Amino acid sequence: MASALQSQSKDSLLRFKLKRTLDLLASKEGRGTELITLYVPPDRQIHEVMGQLREEAGTATNIKSRTTRKNVLDAIEKTMQRLRLFKRPPPNGLVIFCGAIPQNGPGSERMEIYVLEPPEPIRVYLYRCDNRFHTEPLLEILQEKGTFGIILIDGNDALVATLKGRRVSIIKAMTSGIPGKHRAGGQSARRFERLREAEVNQYYKRVGRHANEIFENIPDLKGVIVGGPGPSKYDFKDGEYLNYELKKKVVATIDVSYVEEGLDEVMEKTPDILRGVRYLEERKLVQRFLYEVGHDTGMAAYGESEVKKALDSNVASTLLLSEKLNLTHAMIRCKLCDFKDDRLLSQDEVAKMEIDVASTQCRKCNNPSLVIEKKDLLDELVEIAEEKGVDIEVISAETEEGQQLLKGFGGMAAILRYAKSGSD
Repeated sequence: MASALQSQSKDSLLRFKLKRTLDLLASKEGRGTELITLYVPPDRQIHEVMGQLREEAGTATNIKSRTTRKNVLDAIEKTMQRLRLFKRPPPNGLVIFCGAIPQNGPGSERMEIYVLEPPEPIRVYLYRCDNRFHTEPLLEILQEKGTFGIILIDGNDALVATLKGRRVSIIKAMTSGIPGKHRAGGQSARRFERLREAEVNQYYKRVGRHANEIFENIPDLKGVIVGGPGPSKYDFKDGEYLNYELKKKVVATIDVSYVEEGLDEVMEKTPDILRGVRYLEERKLVQRFLYEVGHDTGMAAYGESEVKKALDSNVASTLLLSEKLNLTHAMIRCKLCDFKDDRLLSQDEVAKMEIDVASTQCRKCNNPSLVIEKKDLLDELVEIAEEKGVDIEVISAETEEGQQLLKGFGGMAAILRYAKSGSD
């Protein structure tokens, strides 16, 4: 159980770091088609990729604009330089983004390159030269992982399927064998209805038995989705047909037009369902922290100094960080004397301070010798937590609990291994 929680914690952090990088890349825009996106899957030969890049460089020499031609050729060369560092792609493949990014209007372009090793294997080979970086294949990796069970059911048919990533597999399809609602001649309406109810019950039991057998053998089952075109899905879900543990994992009950074609509709609605599952996990984490705070158990810490103290003293069990935590540690120091000034600032405040420092004299030696060193607070806390082996959970700001963590506790908190002593 502990290793599963640690894996979930690590996944939360990896997903956040990748999302933050992709957000940065998505914000960048080039002049014309000067930005290179290269996806190299793990089974691709590096020499084949190098060969295509050489061909692309030959084609780029025909670009009419001198500036665009130079920037594209420089980006291709930079990309090839990085590729030469690899004999073969890493196990999950390789992604390179490279291009001249304007810093402050035309003529201020600066060559930037980003080399990423995806957290799971990429399947697509892609070379694109555009005015933006293409992050879509990596964004797919951010989708919730794990396997979800699907049960679609109505009065006539049922199927049991699994959903993993974007792959749906139908494991079992069944028909009910239940006669229509019109009774045979000579039967009383009451007797016919009683017999029909018994057959429906047996049909639901059969579906539940197959679902139990299939889903119990899936170690990474994160949830079960029940769907159908009519009330049968509610009767099945609310009855005693799924075992107790599986019933607890039902994360959504959805309407679909037909059982046979319902999987396409499930796929359309899946992103919201899966996002909701992650939000539920996050809410439980924050609610546990809020419980410790509300009951004054001494098992919680919040605020920069208290969280750092808990991490440094190795009493923190889980570090909770808001994805909207956007503070920077700014250390202002003098190059000529021992003056130092440590501040915690927002991004806007950091930008203003960088301008001010350039024209400010040191308060101690009166020389214009101040410099500023910056470190993202979230990165700083993550580094300490990883060094101490603390679970790290990045919490979205899209739930009420996530907003509480951000606005009420500064976006950082820790659940402790044991209660702080009164002297602390």
